[in-house]
Amino acid sequence: MRILHSMLRVGDLDRSLRFYTEVLDMRVLRRSDYPDGRFTLAFVGYQDESEGAVLELTHNWDTSSYELGNAYGHIALEVDDAAAACARVEARGGKVVRPAGPMKHGTTVIAFVEDPDGYKIEFIQKKS
Repeated sequence: MRILHSMLRVGDLDRSLRFYTEVLDMRVLRRSDYPDGRFTLAFVGYQDESEGAVLELTHNWDTSSYELGNAYGHIALEVDDAAAACARVEARGGKVVRPAGPMKHGTTVIAFVEDPDGYKIEFIQKKS
């Protein structure tokens, strides 16, 4: 078994695709509209689905926003340099909600950014 994807419901698919592709440098792997169900699925990631886990962005055409709830945590991405990754996000119009620095009670360098729907993405700096 392996993890295929994680699904996020998004209120504005084009806005979310811009964030994940232009701010986080993912690529759109596939996209399908389902007119009878009034929804669109877009899969984004850094590698093909056959090679690693990806994100499924689900846009229900009649829903513009969602309550995130308090059970969801975050998506984690490994980066070479968390501070540089945050700077790239800010330069591209993204929102850094926790600047790069050591995690509480540890030494791993982390940072958090937020996508347009409020989902948190953690940057974990690769250990040297």
